[in-house]
Amino acid sequence: MNAVNQDTIIALATPQGIGALAVIRLSGDQAIDIVQSEFRGKNLTLQPSHTLHWGTLGRAQAIDEVLVSIFRAPHSFTRENSVEISCHGSPVIVREIISLLLQRGARLARPGEFTQRAFLNGRFDLAQAEAVADLIQAETSQGRQAALNQMRGGFSREIKNLREELIHFASLIELELDFGEEDVEFAKRDDLRQLIIKIRGYLARLIHSFDQGQVIKEGVATVIAGKPNAGKSTLLNALLNEERAIVSDIPGTTRDVIEDEIHLGGVLFRFIDTAGLRDTHDAIEALGIARTREQMQKASLILYVFDLSQTSPEEIQQAERELDKGGVPYLKVGNKLDQAPAHLAMTLRGRDFILISAKNKDNLAELKEAILNKLELNQVRTGDVLVTNLRHWQQLNLTDEALARVLQGLGGGITGDFLAMDIRQALYHLGEITGEITSDDLLANIFSRFCIGK
Repeated sequence: MNAVNQDTIIALATPQGIGALAVIRLSGDQAIDIVQSEFRGKNLTLQPSHTLHWGTLGRAQAIDEVLVSIFRAPHSFTRENSVEISCHGSPVIVREIISLLLQRGARLARPGEFTQRAFLNGRFDLAQAEAVADLIQAETSQGRQAALNQMRGGFSREIKNLREELIHFASLIELELDFGEEDVEFAKRDDLRQLIIKIRGYLARLIHSFDQGQVIKEGVATVIAGKPNAGKSTLLNALLNEERAIVSDIPGTTRDVIEDEIHLGGVLFRFIDTAGLRDTHDAIEALGIARTREQMQKASLILYVFDLSQTSPEEIQQAERELDKGGVPYLKVGNKLDQAPAHLAMTLRGRDFILISAKNKDNLAELKEAILNKLELNQVRTGDVLVTNLRHWQQLNLTDEALARVLQGLGGGITGDFLAMDIRQALYHLGEITGEITSDDLLANIFSRFCIGK
């Protein structure tokens, strides 16, 4: 344990502000002794782990009646002696308790320091530690489940299994180098090739899952686009089930971006209503259209709305060409189905159109299902391992590049020392994910993004 971990740290673990209750956490060798020095009740230093004790805090002058939870090392979150003080949620009470215990020898915790200590003390690896922050910040049920799976070690187990298989072959190749003059081959090249191919297959699945993982973690920016008066604002209002955007028969009513959020299938969607796309001499409307195109380029999904009462086949083809050129996933939504010519509706049903009436709220369930299917979110099952962290995704790509060099080297018959060099690189990048290989700068960067008290 490093020197900084000899300190006893303290922080408010619940949100700032007035509430019914607040929880103050301490962790460190002296955590129990420090609280005992100002506690009136049982002698906390004699109490077993995982017990609750009622009493008063503040010996010279009582601050509050509190409930104290005792957790003795190594049976705590940080694997250190830990105390949690439940008090009334007045900011004055919280401030006075923390001030009093600071005087008794505690120091204020840095952001994420409780979780950092848990990692440094072997409570879990770095990927699991990062999942703690994701779990706290989860806004949807799928985001919560993905973070929980990672915190429980699902992702880490896959990485460790891959790493162990590579270590076995790396050690055999290193052994060959020690017997270089005797021309022996401990690591069979065909077996190594098959292993690398298998591992790259695992990596490809994990790397591919990042798109879904990001969607689940961050939400989906979904732009509703189309020509003026196609019913974009009506569709937004129908999806939100409220009158969020102004609806008018006058083309060009929407001149700025309107956003709101809803949950579909346990995923957060940020729907963005935009100005209608057309040529215009109105300077303000033109600015809104420019913003529409900007939002379309940044979107994760585009719902392109066609007015079925007025759309021609030529307009549809032109819109499809532009959408294909943009490279952003899109759905073609035919609106005003109740006003559509029968032959047009029949034709579009076979051309990947979702036909709706936003005004009458017809076929909205079909549209929502199509949105989830387009992003493959209906295929995500509880327990699936998804990559949700950009740092992990980058390291997985670097690992794959190193293994690609190993395969290339095997094909070219390069010597064991060069093979060993690329395998060591792959092991290094996998180790950076779980924290088996790390640096102080990396840890500081990761844990600085946590909230204080966690």
